Amino acid sequence: MDRWRAVLPIVLALVVAVVASVFIYKWMKKQTAPKEMAKIEEVKLKEAAIAEVDLPVGTQLKSEMIKSVSFLEDSLPPGYFSDPNKLVGRIVISPLKRQELILESRLASSDVTRGGMAAILKPGKRAVSIAGNKVLGVSGLVNPGDRVDILLTSSDKKTNTKVNKTVFENVLVLATGTQLSRNPEGGPSPVDNYTLEVTPEQGEKLLLAASEGQIQFALRSILDRETVLTTGATHPEVLAAYRPVDPSERVKSKEVLKEGRSTGVQRAGFAGKGFTLEVIKGLNRQTQKF
Repeated sequence: MDRWRAVLPIVLALVVAVVASVFIYKWMKKQTAPKEMAKIEEVKLKEAAIAEVDLPVGTQLKSEMIKSVSFLEDSLPPGYFSDPNKLVGRIVISPLKRQELILESRLASSDVTRGGMAAILKPGKRAVSIAGNKVLGVSGLVNPGDRVDILLTSSDKKTNTKVNKTVFENVLVLATGTQLSRNPEGGPSPVDNYTLEVTPEQGEKLLLAASEGQIQFALRSILDRETVLTTGATHPEVLAAYRPVDPSERVKSKEVLKEGRSTGVQRAGFAGKGFTLEVIKGLNRQTQKF
């Protein structure tokens, strides 16, 4: 009996320890278990039409040029086409690369059913072609989509001197030869004619300039939209550039200055007020007050 009295407390202690251990284990497991993940909303996909091949400007779309691809609905911009059949016959007015999404803004209006140059011309504009060569086309570096200034060299009948003047600025090049799109490799494309986008009035002046004198392109930066006003350059003005001052002109200038100092002060109208002398040397003009 005394023996059980000694063993019983030990047994009870073991039972309590086991129960406490199980309780603590379950509690710890519950605390360390990952929280239930929020339910992910179902992803919504939408079919949209993309270009199967590269599509240059003026292309009339055909079924083999288009295919449908699944996109996240929220990622699609306005103007996409879910039905490729609605694109058949539409005209491309902005170049599209392979795998690029086809948008309404890249196409001509639905009533335009014929491709080519007429489809990409803006309202109120005209396409005018002029004869070209490697020099005119800046060694073939002028490509469709570039903008150029046009310089005219002609003879002034009144003064019988040659004049070079910028007559048009920021003119869009629509085509080089029969190419309506830029060379994909970026290389030169020397051709024998260039087609420009102009207004009817500009077209009249451009053709007259091409027939009366010699024209030349000046390629503009794609970021430059500023209009620059020029007075033109004549043959004497070009020859006067970087010309040293003639010694005889220096002597004449000194004599004029001395005469101005002696007579200017004596005159009643200039006494005590001084005068201004303007010296013109070629293209250089200097003003000095006395």
